[in-house]
Order: sequence, then C-alpha cells, then structure tokens
Amino acid sequence: MTRIGSRDCDIFPVVLGGNVFGWTADQPTSFDILDRFVDGGGDLIDTADGYSRWVPGNAGGESETIIGAWCTARRNRDRVLIATKVGTHPQFTGLRPQTITAAIDASLTRLRTDHVDLYYAHFDDADVPMDEIAGTLSMLVDAGKVRHVAPSNFSPARIDEWARVCDENGLHPPIALQPEYNLMERGFETNGLRDAAARHHLGVLTYYSLASGFLTGKYRPGVAVPGDRASRASTYLTPRGEAVLTALEQVGAAHDVPPAAVALAWLRHRPTVVAPIASASTVDQVPALLASATLDLTPAEMAQLTSASDTR
Repeated sequence: MTRIGSRDCDIFPVVLGGNVFGWTADQPTSFDILDRFVDGGGDLIDTADGYSRWVPGNAGGESETIIGAWCTARRNRDRVLIATKVGTHPQFTGLRPQTITAAIDASLTRLRTDHVDLYYAHFDDADVPMDEIAGTLSMLVDAGKVRHVAPSNFSPARIDEWARVCDENGLHPPIALQPEYNLMERGFETNGLRDAAARHHLGVLTYYSLASGFLTGKYRPGVAVPGDRASRASTYLTPRGEAVLTALEQVGAAHDVPPAAVALAWLRHRPTVVAPIASASTVDQVPALLASATLDLTPAEMAQLTSASDTR
C-alpha cells in the first residue's frame, strides 16, 4: 500500500482507469476487468462524470453507471475506493459552485453510493474565483459526500492559489494531483507541476500512463493495430519511441514481465508519483497492471529507461 500525500488515504500502488467502461469495454467486460483488478489486490478505481460522452449515443456518465452497477452487484463498496471528477459532463460543465453541487449528486446517483473517496476538479475554470472552487469542494467534504479533493489539469499557479485559499480560510486542502505523465510525455518534470506537487505534498496519480497504449509494445512500424487509440499511439512511432520500446522489452525480459508493467513501474519510482492510472479494455490486460505494483526496478534499469526516453 502507498499513501496519497500526507493524508489518511492508503491505496494499492496502481489505479484502474475507468475511462474505457462504456466505450471500448461493455458492461459485462467491464465487470470482468473490475473483478480481476480487485481480486489481484487493487482498490482504487478512477473515473469522471464525463466518461464517455465522446462515444456516439452516449450522454456522459456511462463509466460511473457501470462502476455503480458493479459495486451493487458485488456488494463491495466498503472494500473499494472510487475517484471521480467534475467539470466535463455535458449537463455540468465547468466549476461554478452550483455546477459542482449538482454534479456530485448526479455522480453519486450513478455510482449508487453516498460518497466518493477522491473528487477531482477535472479541468480548471478560469472564470470562477478560486475561493469559490475550493470553498465548494471543501463543503462537500464537510457534507460527507466526498472524502478528499484534488485538481487535475491545473497550472502550478492555480494549484498554489488553491493551497493558499485553503490555508487562509481553514478549508479542506487538496491531497492529490492528476497530470499526464509517461515515458513519452515528460513535461510534468519541467513545467512546474512536479515542483507544485512536492511543495504542497500532493500525491501524484498519472493519466495516460501507457501513452494511449503505445508503451504496451503492440504498436510497431508497419503493423496495423485496430482500436480507438491507434491514431494517437502511432504518433510515438519515432526513433525515440522505438528506443523506449527496446528498453522496456530488455528490462521486462530480465523480470519476466511485459513492457506495460515496466512502464508503469518506472512511473511508480519517479519523484512525487504515488501510483500510475492505467485502463484495460480486456481482462487479459489486467495482470500487467497488477504486476507493476510489485516490480522493483534497479537504479541501472531506471537509468536505462530514462536514457531511452531522453533520446532525440
């Protein structure tokens, strides 16, 4: 187990992403994935109120609905942790106080629960003063609808402002940060977000941890891979990307684990990172996620992977 920030929120060191539920994984498949993840020791499931509004015929909230149905069917809400986000559902866009208060109730209804364990502001809303955002989210903690709050996709300056507002007004502070970060996308290290996370003791949970599936190793030059993420993943088919895949394969062979497990373990060993978030569209993808949680990489292996990622 690992702790998010300095607060009483201990989690398994890999998080199951729920963005595929209701998109590339239907409800029965999603149930199987969730079962396998929890049976393997996992506990935190990450979703958002907007997942998966981009799918034709979907309205947003499909992922939450599936997770809620699964928890009800398995009667296991007290044994799992749920993180969701506010701000991107078509009916609840942005972070105005009335939007947040309506959105959390809608999320709780879909999730069939009376609280969520971690509630993110999905994207910043520059039109809303930070004291209103932080104050409203803090009130949800007081109301028992949310255990902890956090930003995702906020700038370092706005994270600083959020922390300051909480300190000055005695509000419940954020405990986590969810940025994009992986071996192919390392802006988190230099854009001020890692420093902000360290400054405010935020536990970092990374999204796109497998670079849209590229770091699983299934995307290769001349190999057509079907799927909704193929177009983005294929942009990483560069000499740098191939160098990263080679390093992942070499390290994985030394530990008898697939490249995805190594890529996630690399993240887990990076400063400020508590756990990577990764999704699975099929149940046979889950073991690699679970394997990453206990994979200890040597300093030499970490250096090999980082050096490959540094390649231009």
